[in-house]
Formats: sequence, structure tokens, C-alpha cells
Amino acid sequence: MLKVINTNPLTAPPPPEVPLKDTPLVRVIAQLRFPPILSIEDTKFVASFQEAIREEYPILQPVQAQNLIFNSENAVSSSTSTTWCFSDVDRIWRISLANNAVTIDTTKYVSRKEFLSRLEKLLNLLDERFQLSQIERFGMRYIDRVSGQNLHEISSLIKPEMAGIISSDLQEYMQQILHESVFILPVEEALIAARWGIVPGNVTFDPYSIEAINEPSWILDLDMSSTKEQSFNIDSLMQKANSFAARLYTFFRWVVNDEFLRRYGGEV
Repeated sequence: MLKVINTNPLTAPPPPEVPLKDTPLVRVIAQLRFPPILSIEDTKFVASFQEAIREEYPILQPVQAQNLIFNSENAVSSSTSTTWCFSDVDRIWRISLANNAVTIDTTKYVSRKEFLSRLEKLLNLLDERFQLSQIERFGMRYIDRVSGQNLHEISSLIKPEMAGIISSDLQEYMQQILHESVFILPVEEALIAARWGIVPGNVTFDPYSIEAINEPSWILDLDMSSTKEQSFNIDSLMQKANSFAARLYTFFRWVVNDEFLRRYGGEV
């Protein structure tokens, strides 16, 4: 009897990792959202958080945002919120702290082990400083970018289901095309939002996470999240982080073929 192999990226076991010497990953993100903590808006409180991470993340760049609030009579009021962004000297790693969320991201992803180690260190600091009890959302996001000659040949490097219209004769006339699909994963009680397509030079659909470059590129943006409210538990969150990272990698490997991996230095 032939053994049936599960190739569905949403349910299949994760494949062995193939390290890519010239990885197309441009950013990896993990974010935890929680009920607002007003004391985080106090600069003295933020200062104590900064001291705990300043050796690794010495550069501070506060980012202010104007929030518009509409009441039942459609009257508008506004408030200002601050996100405190801490970066390392090379601006490769960043921690962003707001009154209802904390994010860690990197533009130089080396390994899942390193990323999850930094995430766990951050979660321990949150537990120490804020004594979180509940979380509202946990998510991880992997963003890949293909440009140059590989962009011109992208339809031969990914699955036909993902290539779609860019594998047709229209490709040379195409300036921008973006797709988005959302998948439900009942076992993980999570969602995967997948966005992919071609964007022109000097254009981005997410300035905070995807920097614009001066040439066209193909983007693969995979975002897995759980919005189930749960107690803050570091062991549980790290298990979820590892599971999410493995599932997103499984999806990535389903999207690309072996030639894609070879182009970026992978030994298949």
C-alpha cells in the first residue's frame, strides 16, 4: 500500500530547515498585545525598562501617533500615543514598546533559535516589569523579498498557484499586483494572513515593516496570529512561538521550489 504524504502546508509536519546563505528574508517580527497599561506612558517607568535592555539596545527613538476617536454623535476627539523604539547599534534588532503591545523584530534573521531566544528574554523582562496577567493577541510574521534577476524569473521559482497571472505574457507590462488570503487553523486556534505579489520601486504597503527600495520586487508576507484571550504564561507563549515559526516555515517551503532555495544559497 502506498503511503499518502500530507503536502498541505497548513497541516503537514514541518520539513527539515534548509539554511539560506543569502536569505531573502527582510524582516521577522513577533508581537504581543495586552490590555492597556497606563504606567507605560510614564517616562520614569519607561526609563526603568530602558535600563534593563540598554546594553543590547542602546538607541532610543520615540515615535508619536495621533489617534482620532469618534463618539456616538460623530464628534471627533484626538489623543497622542507614544511607541518607544529601542534598537541595537547596527539597527538590526528593535524592540518597540507601547501601552498595549510589545514587538521584537530583526532585519538580519540568522536562525529560529536566536530569534526565539531574544523573544523569551523579552517575555521574562515583561513579566518582571509589568506583571502581565492577560494577553489579547500573539503573532509572528516573516517577510521575504525577491528582486533583480530572480524577480524576472519568479514565476519559475514558486508554485504555479502562487505565480498566477505573473506567469502569463502580461508580466512585462505589470507594475503592481498584490494578493491576500486568510486561512483558519483550528488546531492552533490561529489565522495565517498571506500577502504576496509585485510592488513597484519606491513603493511599500507597510512602511513600518517593509522599507521601499528603488527597484521593483516580489514580496511574500506571512503573518500568523492568535486572538484568543489567554493568561500570560511564558512557557505557553514560547511553545506557541515555536509552533508558529515552524508553521510559517512550512508555508514558505510550500510556496517556493528547490531552485528558489538554490538561488539563495540553500543546499537541497
